[in-house]
Amino acid sequence: MADLFSDEWMKSFADAWNAEPELSGELEKIGFKSTIGYGFPGDATPTGVIVVENGKVTSAGAFSGQELSWDLRASADNWQKWIDKGIGMTGLGMAFTTGKLKFNVGDYKGMLKDPRMAGPFIKSFSVMARA
Repeated sequence: MADLFSDEWMKSFADAWNAEPELSGELEKIGFKSTIGYGFPGDATPTGVIVVENGKVTSAGAFSGQELSWDLRASADNWQKWIDKGIGMTGLGMAFTTGKLKFNVGDYKGMLKDPRMAGPFIKSFSVMARA
């Protein structure tokens, strides 16, 4: 398995994202467009990035200075736990309120209030297990 959020891992995650109708299909319905960075606390920049257009990942790989819509940070141990076990709405809320998951960029509360985005966001964690 490639290192978490490495160029190779991000490309595999993109393939898994696009193959999951509960993620890409649902986001396509709302015309979701975003550039999402993933990484670790304390790092100056995220490690990996995906570009999503109309629900589908159109570009994925190592972060190279893209302007981000979302920048998600957590420890490697927490990322791995969520990848292995998934995360539900309650777990996501706890991860955010306890600081285990940080949104350096992005409107966490706005996303959670919109079920058209919240459901697919939670689904993205189980899709990470396929990367």
